[in-house]
Amino acid sequence: MSTALPETLEEKIDKLIATIALLAPREPQPSDLSAADCFVWSAELGALEPVHQVNRVDISLIKSVDRVRDILVENTRRFSRGLPANNVLLWGARGMGKSSLVKAAHAAILAESAPDQPRLKLIEIHREDISSLPKLLTILKGQPQHFILFCDDLSFDHDDASYKSLKAALDGGVEGRPENVIFYATSNRRHLLPRDMIENERSTAINPAEAVEEKVSLSDRFGLWLGFHKCSQDEYLEMIDGYAKHFGLKVGADELRRDALEWATTRGSRSGRVAWQFVQDLAGRLGHRLEA
Repeated sequence: MSTALPETLEEKIDKLIATIALLAPREPQPSDLSAADCFVWSAELGALEPVHQVNRVDISLIKSVDRVRDILVENTRRFSRGLPANNVLLWGARGMGKSSLVKAAHAAILAESAPDQPRLKLIEIHREDISSLPKLLTILKGQPQHFILFCDDLSFDHDDASYKSLKAALDGGVEGRPENVIFYATSNRRHLLPRDMIENERSTAINPAEAVEEKVSLSDRFGLWLGFHKCSQDEYLEMIDGYAKHFGLKVGADELRRDALEWATTRGSRSGRVAWQFVQDLAGRLGHRLEA
C-alpha cells in the first residue's frame, strides 16, 4: 500500500507552469558577429547563424559579366571603407551568376582588406523573412562592422504586402537605413512584382498612375540596377574553358568544345549554371575532384 501523500493543488499548478515553460520559445541568444564572415538570418530565432563553409566560386571564374562585376566590386569596396554606396538589384536571365557574383565580390573584398580593418559581413535573409528586416536592422545598427544583407531570388506575388517592409527598410522611416548596412538582391524581374499585378493596379485604381508608382517604386530603392543577359555561344565556351583550366581537367580542346555544345543543346540553353553543370559532369567522368 502506497504511503505517498496526494499532490496539493499548489503542487499541481507548479508542475503545470514548469511544463508550459518548457514549451515556450527560448529567448534568443546574442549573435556572436566575430564567429564568421557569413551568416544566415533566422527570423524564427531572432538570431544570426554563422556559416563557416560558404558555397561560392572565385570571382575570376565568373565570365561574360565583366562590366557588372567591376561595378559591383567597386560599390562593395566603397561600402567596406565607409564611403557612400548604393543598394544593388542584380536582375535578369537565370543561371548567369547573379548570386555567385555577390558571394564572390564579398570574398574578393575580404581578401584585399587590411588586418586591422573591421571585417565585412555577408548576411543572407530569406525571401519569406523580409517582414522581419526591422528586427535585424536593430541588431546590426551601431555595430563596428559593415554588413551586406543579401536576398536571393527576391520577388513578390499577388496580395503580398511584405514589399512595403522592404521599402521602409531600404530607404524609408524616420531613421532610414543604418550607415553600416547595405542591401543586395537578385531577381529575374526588374521591377520585382508581376507585370499583370502592376497592370491590374492600373486598370482598377481610382488613380492608376499613383497605384503603379507605388508598386514600381520598390525597385527605385536600389541605386544600382545590374542587368544579366543570356550568353552567346562564345561566352558559354569561354566559361567552360575557364573552369577546365582552373581545375586542371585533362581533355582536348576539340573534345571539350564538342561535348560542351552537346550538353547545352540537350539542356536547351546556355548560361553560367549550365556551364558549371557540364564541368561537374566532365570532372566526374574523368575521376577528377573539383578542388580550388
